Amino acid sequence: MFNLTLVHYKASRGAQTAAATAPRIKKFAIYRWDPDKAGDKPHMQTYEVDLNKCGPMVLDALIKIKNEVDSTLTFRRSCREGICGSCAMNINGGNTLACTRRIDTNLNKVSKIYPLPHMYVIKDLVPDLSNFYAQYKSIEPYLKKKDESQEGKQQYLQSIEEREKLDGLYECILCACCSTSCPSYWWNGDKYLGPAVLMQ
Repeated sequence: MFNLTLVHYKASRGAQTAAATAPRIKKFAIYRWDPDKAGDKPHMQTYEVDLNKCGPMVLDALIKIKNEVDSTLTFRRSCREGICGSCAMNINGGNTLACTRRIDTNLNKVSKIYPLPHMYVIKDLVPDLSNFYAQYKSIEPYLKKKDESQEGKQQYLQSIEEREKLDGLYECILCACCSTSCPSYWWNGDKYLGPAVLMQ
């Protein structure tokens, strides 16, 4: 009886191990365009990633593709913690950060990745944020004293109550996800500052 139970246990464990190590191939269709390559036009390129050998986030897949499959794939990234905003892009139709967006584990569904919409593209998934940052600079988004005559001559103490007035004003990480989701910004990007800047 013991031997039969042991054989059954080993067989079931073997089946579980085989199932766990079976490749889970996920397809990613990624926007590609290289302005330095003569005649290159924007197109979608499909890559396959084994989810068993990849982290859970979309950024993990992009890094794996760049490191192991195609080193020419270009995108921005930095903190990997949803703080810097560098990896903002359009994933499956929504603007978000690649480092905080989990990979859709439905293997029958292709994940589509584009740069942020309605912005000039520098290369692949890298948008040109020059206008976005120029608009941000134009509002002078920093604290100013009403009287600047004593600047640098004394230290200005800040009370807890004064500090609390800043809550909600500085949490924006300037990823541009909201502005590039806004139709008014699409149509009048040269005049309309967009939600990210106006929130400041």
